[in-house]
Amino acid sequence: VQLQAFGGGLVQPGGSLRLSCKASGGAFVINAMRWYRQAPGNQREAVATIPSGDSPNYADSVKGRFTISRVGSTVALQMNSLKPEDTAVYYCNANLRIVDSRDSSEYWGQGTLVTVSS
Repeated sequence: VQLQAFGGGLVQPGGSLRLSCKASGGAFVINAMRWYRQAPGNQREAVATIPSGDSPNYADSVKGRFTISRVGSTVALQMNSLKPEDTAVYYCNANLRIVDSRDSSEYWGQGTLVTVSS
């Protein structure tokens, strides 16, 4: 299973950006998909989670500005009202179970850089 992320870039404060990430490579059942971010010198933090069959949840720092959504095996993160402190490498993550296996595992995308600067 591979996760491939798209959509990073440079945006001015107050602007918007949309990230997407697709899981592919076999038959699997997705339990949840998440977006994490890691700014220089900081630990990786969870930004938004969308569990299968449940409501999304967000870090306090992005509530009301970011929206996570999922269609099939593609997860998106719509980021509005961006701030310089949102600058980070963003990673998508999937907790999924390969069909005919018992256990679930975590899979990660390659990371995409978001820079918020004037």
